[in-house]
Amino acid sequence: MLLDYHINEYENSWEQVNMMENYSTDFLEEDDEIDLGEVFFVLKNHLLAIIICLVLGAGIALSYTMFLLTPLYTSSSMIYIFSKTTTVTSAIDLQIGSQLTVDFEILGTSRPVLERVIQDLDLDTDYETLLKTVEVENPKDSRIIKVTVTNPDPQLACDIANSLASNLAARVAEVIDTTKPSSVEDAVPALRPSSPSKSKNTALGGIVGMMFAIAFILVRYFSDMSIRDEDDVRKYLNLGTLASVPFEKSIAGGKNGKQKRRKKKQ
Repeated sequence: MLLDYHINEYENSWEQVNMMENYSTDFLEEDDEIDLGEVFFVLKNHLLAIIICLVLGAGIALSYTMFLLTPLYTSSSMIYIFSKTTTVTSAIDLQIGSQLTVDFEILGTSRPVLERVIQDLDLDTDYETLLKTVEVENPKDSRIIKVTVTNPDPQLACDIANSLASNLAARVAEVIDTTKPSSVEDAVPALRPSSPSKSKNTALGGIVGMMFAIAFILVRYFSDMSIRDEDDVRKYLNLGTLASVPFEKSIAGGKNGKQKRRKKKQ
């Protein structure tokens, strides 16, 4: 009999342990689930704060772009890979022209060409610094080389682009032993800066401000484990409620007022 009693006690204890494990698992699974409707209403209740952060982020980004970033201007010039005396008579000539564009791109950023530009314009810079502001490219399906220069001074960007195109054509004539390639278009000073973009930076600043506000609101809400109503009791404690007593500020205020009056009389 004593042995049966201990066996029954052991089985009951094991069942209680299993119930507690199941309860903990169910609680964690339920707690990990995020109700999208709840998230929506939480964000809706803090809509004003989100809008304020969006406006602040956009304003800060716009101010930073206007007053702290240096505007850059871009100018471009173009040259044709063939000279005026070259005649394109066959598909072989066209294929050779396409291959020459790659050579032109490499020569356009070579040290001899850029150093000639520095010398011609008497620039206070070196090869590495100038190379970062220069882009030599071949537009798709064309035999034209486009030279693009970016500089805080629009007139200087224009002068560098024209000088670079001229020196590139001269260098090609030297290397390939041919006549100087033809100029297609000279660079002109830009009227508006190419970067930074005020609209783009303002939009990004507003998005960052809005996302920061949303993240802060959600983290603060879901990390708050305080119990406010019957739903929180069921959610966090897995218990039901028999009744609830509403809290009236007027009643609480009246009691506190009476107590204060009694103290004054005493």
